[in-house]
Amino acid sequence: MAVPFRRTGKTAKRKRRSHHALKAPTLVVCPNTGEFTLPHRVTPNSGYYKGQLILEKKSKKDE
Repeated sequence: MAVPFRRTGKTAKRKRRSHHALKAPTLVVCPNTGEFTLPHRVTPNSGYYKGQLILEKKSKKDE
């Protein structure tokens, strides 16, 4: 069975794991509602994208 000849140092170990960090998502403010949304996507709360209405909200039918 293979056994490491030398112990892996702290710096080498941390360099290898440097890309494991969590990244915060990029958020932009919706100009119509003022809520945070992901960029380049239709906002689910208003249905607008680049100032144009793309999705219309469905209205609930009263029975």
